[in-house]
Amino acid sequence: MITIIAAIGLNNELGKNNDLIWHLPADLKRFKKVTTGHHILMGRNTFESIGKPLPNRTSVIITRNNDYFKDGCLIANSIEKAIELTEGKDAFIIGGAQVYEQALANNLADCLDITLVHENFEADVFFPKIDTEVWKEVSREDFKADEKNKHDYSFVSYERR
Repeated sequence: MITIIAAIGLNNELGKNNDLIWHLPADLKRFKKVTTGHHILMGRNTFESIGKPLPNRTSVIITRNNDYFKDGCLIANSIEKAIELTEGKDAFIIGGAQVYEQALANNLADCLDITLVHENFEADVFFPKIDTEVWKEVSREDFKADEKNKHDYSFVSYERR
């Protein structure tokens, strides 16, 4: 099972200047819980914004650079090759925008695991529009802002129709 996991704003905002545009501890905690023990597939820029392999996960970096190497990570030259490296195990595509676009355009994901942050943000990268003809919402948990999480947000799961 291949799942795309992302946190997006109301206008599909993902980030700005290769970084997150909000701090939402509940989302980070959920991301860790959901992805631990699995392969996480990401573009090189996403990996470099994180800065290191995440613990208890197999990091697969997608890059066109044949000479790219990061200790403790697997390297693939395409999203399809990255998926092959998961050896049929559950995996999560964690970004960035180009990788999300390729995965959705090529029907490579089975599920979407979206944290929707209920606010508009200034951004320079965006998540592709979720096509409701292709994706069916199967669960949603809504949360109000609190002392730790400064924005209202929802955890929304989709499955391919």
